[in-house]
Amino acid sequence: MMPEAYIIGTACTSFGKKPQTSFKALTREAYLAVLADAGMEDGCDIAMTWFGNCGMGSFGQRNIRGQVCFSPLVREGLFPERVPTMNVEGGCATASQAFHGAWKDIASGAAELSLAIGVEKTFVPDNPARTQEIFDGGIDQLDPDEWLGYYGEAGRACGKPFAAAEKRGTIFMDTYAMQAAYHMKRYGTTRLQIAAGAAKNHDHGSLNPLAQYRFRMTADEVLADREISYPLTRSMCAPIGDGAAAALVCSRDYLARLPSKVRERAVKVRASALSGGKYRSFDEPGLSRIAADKAYKMAGLSPSEIDIAEVHDATSFCEIYQAEMLRFCADGQGGAYVASGATALDGERPVNLSGGLVSKGHPVGATGLSMIHELVLQLRGEAGARQAKRARIALAENGGGVMGFDEAACAITILEK
Repeated sequence: MMPEAYIIGTACTSFGKKPQTSFKALTREAYLAVLADAGMEDGCDIAMTWFGNCGMGSFGQRNIRGQVCFSPLVREGLFPERVPTMNVEGGCATASQAFHGAWKDIASGAAELSLAIGVEKTFVPDNPARTQEIFDGGIDQLDPDEWLGYYGEAGRACGKPFAAAEKRGTIFMDTYAMQAAYHMKRYGTTRLQIAAGAAKNHDHGSLNPLAQYRFRMTADEVLADREISYPLTRSMCAPIGDGAAAALVCSRDYLARLPSKVRERAVKVRASALSGGKYRSFDEPGLSRIAADKAYKMAGLSPSEIDIAEVHDATSFCEIYQAEMLRFCADGQGGAYVASGATALDGERPVNLSGGLVSKGHPVGATGLSMIHELVLQLRGEAGARQAKRARIALAENGGGVMGFDEAACAITILEK
């Protein structure tokens, strides 16, 4: 039997545009906060660090990113010397892959305490081309003809010719828009259903003190916002921003040696599963279905047993689609499921209580761990005004990069109080 792994600390900075805050400062903030959450004065027991980041190379630091960001903390005696750091990059799934590494340290018996941290800056006010460069790395730059041909065919299939947005967002908004248009044509999903999901998550985000956007919106206001790429408006799309998040994962034996006040707040990792993307056929289920089924099997749980979830709504259509891929509802019923209120705070299965990416924000290399942070708060009963009434089993879905209608990578994490 695989050794049990537990989360004893999580942390997340506020998300937003922070041009004056450095990578090292974000690293320090998240690291010290995760120690404090775990009741630790220092990180002397940390055996391994998994450092997630996507865009630091665009700022000149193309290698040894984690080592560079932790060097001041080592020098000040706040982080132990000689701890190995593994640098992780997996597009928007980066932080979840870092978490998977920390979980695997414990599940394999290689370590008793492992740190996962994701740090990102994507807002560059004086050089928007640098922001674009960061996101361009999430799609094939070596053979763009492959995805151009794929999207050309997809455009003919859904009645929305592919044309990348100019000065309105990244190319990913166009790829998500094509998926939404295809879903609308195949299943009858409506813009109002997508808008209902966006409005719901803006409501949730208004209750989250760490969210980039903290205002409510109605579905009509979402629909009336500036169009990014039909059928998506700005309010349906995740904003550009900066931030960091972290988690400490430990073994059962290590947990047993900690004070009772730490043990009482620990959260068990029931599953951590990954899958890889491909240029799939338009009607074929996505890679999150594969990762979710692996995670359900690993955890010995069914989809109906998931109480709450955080899903990767880089656009609000994604929540509709992921509700189907995660088997929360039947294929083609995601729009009706979300619009029914089932995923709202008072619904049968609240989703994206953090506000989701469209409201909480999306600093790509930190996003996955911010999901873990939110779910841990919920499972502990520490989420304040957005606390779910029933939160015993929680799931996070985090996708990264794009390969046609698939992401390039997906991570599913299942947690239990």
